[in-house]
Amino acid sequence: MSISTDELSAARKAWGDGLIAISKAYEEGDIEAARPVAEQVLDAAYGYDLGPVLFKPTLASGDQTFRPTRTGALSYFVGHDEAYPLDSGFGLKGWRAMESITAAEFIEGDVGMWMGWIKLTDKDGTITQVDKSFGYKKNADGVLRIVLHHSSLPYQP
Repeated sequence: MSISTDELSAARKAWGDGLIAISKAYEEGDIEAARPVAEQVLDAAYGYDLGPVLFKPTLASGDQTFRPTRTGALSYFVGHDEAYPLDSGFGLKGWRAMESITAAEFIEGDVGMWMGWIKLTDKDGTITQVDKSFGYKKNADGVLRIVLHHSSLPYQP
């Protein structure tokens, strides 16, 4: 069950489409609409059923920098969780488009890694670019699951 470059590309697109769906659900129905969409996105894209996901979100800090649990990831994307008071909901920021630019990929059997830039465009046309790494594992059903997600803002010397 080897992973292909096309599968890595499709997985990134699905992740971006999911982020956009969370934003639109929030705009159309507030947090009560966004939370179930975010849960669906997490369950479709991430490998929390395989074990801890090595997730370092862009805008997380301190003791909550790393989010190896589904609960921590959900809070990052939609906020509104007293256990994560600094989370404002990255998925609620009005995203409309996602573009990925590959720097490098590594594929070995059922494990694939991708590194590059993600450009996110919000409803006002503002583009946010982040440095991103995704690690994927193909599960028993042949579906790619994110098991590593590292994101940071570009270094500004």
